[in-house]
Amino acid sequence: MVFPLGWILDTAAPPIQYRAMVEVAKLGDQLPASYANTPFFYRHAVEIAVRQSYEGTWNHAMLALPSKGVIDGIGSVNAVRRLLECGWDKDSPAVYQARRALFRLLAEDEDPAQLYEYQPKPGKSLDPDVAAHYRRLLREAAAATLAQAGFESDPRVRGVARRTMERIVDYLASPLAQKPWVRSGNQQVLAAEASPPSLYALQMLAHMPLFRSEHYTAMETLYEYLTHPLPRQVAVQIVGRKMMPLPLFVMGDLLPHRNAVDADIPMALAWLESMARLNFLRRNENWSKLFDRFVDDCGKDGVWHPHKGMATPKTTNPFVWPMFPLESHTAGEERWTDVTFRIGLIAQLSGRPIELV
Repeated sequence: MVFPLGWILDTAAPPIQYRAMVEVAKLGDQLPASYANTPFFYRHAVEIAVRQSYEGTWNHAMLALPSKGVIDGIGSVNAVRRLLECGWDKDSPAVYQARRALFRLLAEDEDPAQLYEYQPKPGKSLDPDVAAHYRRLLREAAAATLAQAGFESDPRVRGVARRTMERIVDYLASPLAQKPWVRSGNQQVLAAEASPPSLYALQMLAHMPLFRSEHYTAMETLYEYLTHPLPRQVAVQIVGRKMMPLPLFVMGDLLPHRNAVDADIPMALAWLESMARLNFLRRNENWSKLFDRFVDDCGKDGVWHPHKGMATPKTTNPFVWPMFPLESHTAGEERWTDVTFRIGLIAQLSGRPIELV
């Protein structure tokens, strides 16, 4: 496929320029050492970094999304993931300061403060099952972020990956995986014992290639699960005495057809990128065809434009916010830089030949 590196360098924001050069074009070894500073000149990322508190967190929260603008109220996992997506590395000051809080989340720590935004209000108590649910989600999110930062070999990250993989495989091998639904009142909900993988679990594994090679059989089981049809029911689970929606849990193939792509292009790209990193994209004919459609929507110059209309792609998916858009401008040709870059990145990750123009 044709990748418009020249156009990216002329048009895109600094993080996209940097990652296009290093991750798509693979020209990092030909660049001067000073080029590594390019992501740090991006105002949006700097504004996130300077709002970090002295203990290394943002807003004493982890998975919170900005309440207004693009920064206010952001949680620490989303802040660090955003900085990593902007090309900051694990030793950059803000990420370095955040690592302690993220690593602590990996421990089986029942300190109420470690629930962050999910901790009960003063004078209130939290159902133990609900607390355990939130702790597991925070643990997987922190491990996924640390794996993305480059800590695959850290024993604490590997420990979470091993426990997560064992839990997922045990669930998929049980009869419950075939019939996870129970009736509660007038609706079908997930049984309390059901344990599907989260998007964070997939992200964690996507950034741990050595771990995946050590657990080949388990990864095959996971692949088979991810290709199953998505159930019609909305994922809601009985947790303790609560009925909890599970927007971050994966119940099957999140990208089964073209309509799913058109409904949320940023999420479709995030899914295809994760599948490419997991080495699942090349072996799945349907996902490959859906990715081919993205490639086909790139002109002869390699720049992507929407299949229909000219609106900038948007998403409300909480998992995708740190990834899209990295571009701060939503007018002019800058509207297409994010998608064009992601297409090139997915092509590179899936081993497709790339022609730079």
